[in-house]
Amino acid sequence: MRHRSIIGASLAVVVSMTLSACGGDDGDGASTTVRVTLANHVWTDNIKKALPEFEKQSGLKVEVTQLGEDQLSDQYNVKLNAGSADIDVMMYRPLQEGRLFAKNKYLADLSTQVKANANWDFSDFQAGPVEATTYEGKPVGVPIITEQEVLYYRKDLLEKAGLDAPPKTLDELKAAAAKIKESEPDVAGFVARTGKSAAVTQFSSFLYSFGGDFVDANGKSAVASDAAKQAYAFYGGLIKDSGPANVSTDMSWPEAMAIFTQGKAAFYTEANSLYQNATDPAKSKVSDQVGFAPFPAGPAGSKPYNIPSWALGINESSENAANAWKFIEWATSKEQTLAQQKAGVPGARASVWENPEGTSTFPKDLAEAIAASTQAGVGHDRPLVVKVAESREIVGQPIVDAITGKDAAAAADAANTAFQKFLDDEAR
Repeated sequence: MRHRSIIGASLAVVVSMTLSACGGDDGDGASTTVRVTLANHVWTDNIKKALPEFEKQSGLKVEVTQLGEDQLSDQYNVKLNAGSADIDVMMYRPLQEGRLFAKNKYLADLSTQVKANANWDFSDFQAGPVEATTYEGKPVGVPIITEQEVLYYRKDLLEKAGLDAPPKTLDELKAAAAKIKESEPDVAGFVARTGKSAAVTQFSSFLYSFGGDFVDANGKSAVASDAAKQAYAFYGGLIKDSGPANVSTDMSWPEAMAIFTQGKAAFYTEANSLYQNATDPAKSKVSDQVGFAPFPAGPAGSKPYNIPSWALGINESSENAANAWKFIEWATSKEQTLAQQKAGVPGARASVWENPEGTSTFPKDLAEAIAASTQAGVGHDRPLVVKVAESREIVGQPIVDAITGKDAAAAADAANTAFQKFLDDEAR
């Protein structure tokens, strides 16, 4: 998504795995060298270690180009725009550039491939991540890393406040946050992202749980719906009334997480992928008191996002699509997904979450919260558009306005007008 803590430095690292014979052409003219472009990520580090196994089993050679996030985007902009065949497999962010890539026909249609091998089992992938890697009804990617929004909380503060369980509803969260802030003057009842763009992804779960979305079924802006107005007012009001004193309206996850891990907040809604920042004693003063719970239910139930932060796709211009798919099929297999998840990388396969071995390295309550999140999870955490950054600036403005005490409904109306114009312009 966006977590630079797990995406490495900017220098490109090109790794050529050469256990198998040098890549030439196989009988049908396709290269036996598969060129794979991946982001600096722990998933990439893990898959590189396992590559000799794949090369031995397949007889293929895998050439990995590993890049920092910015360099990855730059390379895709240059090579994909030029129709280059230099890339066979590409690691990409479905919710950031997936719509752009699919619209521009950079991503190959994988409809045939995902049905070819029953043992690989495409039906095992969770609905939310599959939704995010589908374009116009066709799969164009396979999700490899997922995120869900969960509730982080302080066990000791709940006990002190006489609360025997974390809140199950948003109304309970609001009441508990207010109670703790009133009784603990130096502690905020609740903290979350506040920056106009940064907050959009975490606000999305509130929006869905109130019954809203960014766009309606007809593709029109929905940020002025009654549900959206209620969600904006609730999220902003929760931070305004129970958040940190003199709260900044420019916080992304590092700032919000720091407040929580310094022991200055009771509740925090955030992506599960960041949990080790809260449970690592080297990073958190309250590591031994952190608990996790499913996202609290709103009027429409508990509907957190369940999204793929990264996926694998095949370059439409690749002349080696069959062997590219062999790599993807292996890298996203049940065995590799389980190995990745045991190493701390949340996967998109339902079977891995149902396997005790797949959750053995996660805190028990976090694994349970994630499992609950995947049941009714929504497959996007921001507007599904081509110009994602611009859209987030628009739909995020009412969040800031609500936090600062302005009229959330009026802000939503203004954002709705601007967002509809944005959608109309993008549709031209």
